[in-house]
Amino acid sequence: MLRNPSLLFLICLIGISSCGTGSGDGSTNNESANSAKPNIVYILADDLGYGDLGCYGQKVIATPNLDKMAQAGMLFTDHYAGSSVCAPSRAAFMTGFHPGHNYVRGNYETGPYGFGACLELRDKDITLAEVLREKGYRSAVIGKWGMGVEGTTGVPNKQGFDYSYGFLNQGHAHFQFPSYLFRNGERIEIPENRNLANRYFSNDLFTEEAVNFLDQNKENPFFLYLAYTTPHAEMLLPPSAAFESYKGKVPEKPYLKKGPPDTTDNNTGAYRSQEFPAAAYAAQVSHLDSCVGVMMDKLEALGLTENTIVMFTSDNGPHSEGGANPAYFTSSGPLRGQKRDLYEGGIRVPFIVKWPARVKPGATSNHPSAFWDMMPTFADIAGTEAPATDGISLLPALLGKEQPAHDYLYWEFHENKTTDQAIRQGNWKAVRHDPKGEIELYDLSKDIREQNNVAGQQPEVVRKMATLFATARTDHPIWPLKSSSDTK
Repeated sequence: MLRNPSLLFLICLIGISSCGTGSGDGSTNNESANSAKPNIVYILADDLGYGDLGCYGQKVIATPNLDKMAQAGMLFTDHYAGSSVCAPSRAAFMTGFHPGHNYVRGNYETGPYGFGACLELRDKDITLAEVLREKGYRSAVIGKWGMGVEGTTGVPNKQGFDYSYGFLNQGHAHFQFPSYLFRNGERIEIPENRNLANRYFSNDLFTEEAVNFLDQNKENPFFLYLAYTTPHAEMLLPPSAAFESYKGKVPEKPYLKKGPPDTTDNNTGAYRSQEFPAAAYAAQVSHLDSCVGVMMDKLEALGLTENTIVMFTSDNGPHSEGGANPAYFTSSGPLRGQKRDLYEGGIRVPFIVKWPARVKPGATSNHPSAFWDMMPTFADIAGTEAPATDGISLLPALLGKEQPAHDYLYWEFHENKTTDQAIRQGNWKAVRHDPKGEIELYDLSKDIREQNNVAGQQPEVVRKMATLFATARTDHPIWPLKSSSDTK
């Protein structure tokens, strides 16, 4: 536990304007760096939109550390999350399977373990941590897990991780000041946060744990999966100059949750009131950026910058929960939709990769890629074979070489009355909101906003997409395809 609960938060606030991301010349001939297994740090934001970062066009919210990271590395313009909500997106990253093949295809909020527990990973599911362990990597997940609660096969320490700290239940992760967290499966009480005392901010606890993990593993190859909980609702964070500076920049509507606030375990699924939710959203993004700066500075101080690959992305598009409004900051950028949509705004996310030893600074890739590509990518980086997945290694793109392309990318979403499906194939994007309904078709090369449905002008493409919608998936007992005609 932090001895000074405001210390790390203050460090992070300083980082909004001053934390660096290290430096490197982008050389691909650094023998000392190439002779050792690269460290891997994968930083995942929660509900951060494609347009929420300065390097992706944001004009109001300050994100200097991530902007520097993009300048020093490679920015992907066409990277996709595993889903448009948390659990299936994270499962696609962790196992390498898209939502039509993954075991975890939704949040499963009505499952046997209650709200937020989600469907757990099984013993037979092979994770990134298990693959990297075979090559001598020490692995840690710090932050939000959401793929198995205590007592199930899905807890991180049963899925290849040597160390875990944070939220297991993703409903619990709705609260930025939790009264308990889990370390290696053991519940750790935080009495200072009970009764709405709000002393320890979750992101600061995660950053402190991550810094400690780097200190303890600097002599060994490591994989750090750092899953922050911002800017997911609830829209609360410690008082800060950044929060104050965003007040009044956009129209505000106070968010007032009906009913009494939770004062015990902070795990009821109900958000607390926030008078300035838009300012809080912006401050959360800036604070997240400053935490990234702290991590970059720590890697530099330990002499690990050159041969550590750092990746940053988000688990889905921006949300409108807890009083947040994506329109305030154009959080989806030029894209249509948001969280829970399979239009681009719900699934296309920022993706920045910095690896001074191998990736040239200032690079950009428009290669269409997705979370399920991380399994073969990490295996390639570690010098091992990946299990069979839906992914294709992105290492060629990172090294500036010819990158093999997917035939298509596929998603399905089950939390509406009918099942949504989407496919990207080349520049074609197909969306349908009912398995027996009409297919919408968009040419992303001309219509990134998905405003002009050209299905009527492209019958051959539509027929091909209809075939893919039927063949890209396998049946699942919990998530069958739901059609409105099935209930008539």
